[in-house]
Amino acid sequence: MAASLGLKTIAEGIEDEAILNKLLALGCDIGQGYYWSKPIPQDALPELLRNHQQNAWLSA
Repeated sequence: MAASLGLKTIAEGIEDEAILNKLLALGCDIGQGYYWSKPIPQDALPELLRNHQQNAWLSA
C-alpha cells in the first residue's frame, strides 16, 4: 500500500538475515536493527561507519 501511495517503508528491529530477506521480498525500502549493529554510544558512530560502509540497507 505504501508504494502505491509513493511512500517509502522502513522496517525496525531486523535481527537476522531471514527477517531481512523476507522484508526485501516484500519490497521494504529501508531497515535497521541488531542485524547490523546493537545500539552504540554517539562517539562510536564515526568509527562504525568507517569500518562498515554498508551498515544501512537502502534499495533503489
